[in-house]
Amino acid sequence: MQEPIYSFTKTAMMEKKYMDLAIELSIANIHNGGGPFGAVIVKEGEIIAASANSVVPSNDPTAHAEINAIRDACRKLGTHDLSGCDLYASCEPCPMCLGAIYWARISRLYYANTKDDAGNIGFDDSFIYSEFALPYQERKLPTIRMINTKAIEAFQIWEKKEDKTKY
Repeated sequence: MQEPIYSFTKTAMMEKKYMDLAIELSIANIHNGGGPFGAVIVKEGEIIAASANSVVPSNDPTAHAEINAIRDACRKLGTHDLSGCDLYASCEPCPMCLGAIYWARISRLYYANTKDDAGNIGFDDSFIYSEFALPYQERKLPTIRMINTKAIEAFQIWEKKEDKTKY
């Protein structure tokens, strides 16, 4: 008997279900005035948060689908640490979202469209990636360090604080 070419385990079928939801959110969001991006956060087989991009409707440049989903998941779980959660994104995350995914300690990231696919329809983040690699003096955004001996005081207080919550 010949083995099937594709064998979908229960896990693979659930992963597909979560990705399909992220993609459905991205498509529906276009018709609601948002961008073509959706994200779903899952923990132990349960959907914790599902969101779409809301940059334009909310006038918030940080309201990407992944950020919205992370914020919602953190509120629902009552924590800033999303260890053990998986994120399904309809598109490869931008630099801001990828940073947030790392900060939130998401365990796994799944994505469908690539950053190149996004760039092809006008969502090109390549300039941000190239800016990160440049020294501050060469970046398009003027970046000036202001030395203030008072600023270090906050770090010194934090460092000595014994009952702090590390993150």
